[in-house]
Amino acid sequence: MSETLPAAPVVQLRVPTDEDALAWHRIFADPEVMEFHGGAAAELSVYEELTARQRRHDAERGFCLWTMLNGEGAPIGFTGAQPWPYAWGPSGEIEIGWRLARRAWGRGYATAAARTTLDRLRALGVPSVVAMVDARNERSIAVTRRLGMERAETFTTPTGRTGHCFRLTL
Repeated sequence: MSETLPAAPVVQLRVPTDEDALAWHRIFADPEVMEFHGGAAAELSVYEELTARQRRHDAERGFCLWTMLNGEGAPIGFTGAQPWPYAWGPSGEIEIGWRLARRAWGRGYATAAARTTLDRLRALGVPSVVAMVDARNERSIAVTRRLGMERAETFTTPTGRTGHCFRLTL
């Protein structure tokens, strides 16, 4: 007897638009969404700069943090990859990541969108990725497991939090 797995949700990825800065700002205003990312949304100008930077990444590298859209075409967060942006941690490596609206949690969007990201990165010849995850973020750790990533190291962030670096060879 074979087990029937639930169908992956319909999810689309697009290069972030100017309007997505406002959508990201609204989505990330939820303290639950931001629990492992500083606790509060940044100012709108930060998301305006972030979406502009992602457009540049996509134009220059072929990948970025894409806006994630549900089956109805509504923004529900982002997923994608970008070069690790900090001096600490896996400098020079490509980090895969995701952040979703609370209403989208538990539906398979992060895993489905991350798999699409991995497919796109493989097609571009990216050899491997990392995922930097707060050690308390069980939901994101579960996504890394579903992607086949392995915990490679534990680290302490500049703010003193413990996290894990997961790795995957593509």
